[in-house]
Amino acid sequence: MVLGIDPHKKSHTVVAIEAATGELLGELTVAADQRGHEKLIAWARGLGPERRFAIEDCRHVSGRLERFLIAAGERCVRVPPKLMAQTRRSARSRGKSDAIDAACVARAAAQRRGASPSRADRRLLCDRASLGVG
Repeated sequence: MVLGIDPHKKSHTVVAIEAATGELLGELTVAADQRGHEKLIAWARGLGPERRFAIEDCRHVSGRLERFLIAAGERCVRVPPKLMAQTRRSARSRGKSDAIDAACVARAAAQRRGASPSRADRRLLCDRASLGVG
């Protein structure tokens, strides 16, 4: 399962999808604070044991959440907006919302995981947990 996160200054929206099929498993919006982070991780853990968080790369608003998830032992990957552009164009849902953006983050990460990434993609799609960065 991949959990895509659209981070904002005051809230984070997360959408869970099945990595293999892209099936929507759930959606949640939480406050961008310690309590919200705890609620997010508890919800995600309730969905299943195998998960990876994909966070839209907006470090000025997502850094605290990313550090929280890594400290909790979760796998996180940053997804640059550049990699989301194609996913967003091909999205079934039209328009713009935090949930649509979060789903696009998750799908971009799921697609990249199945593909053999180019050297440039490996630099852009950075798996923070495997690098031991906290």
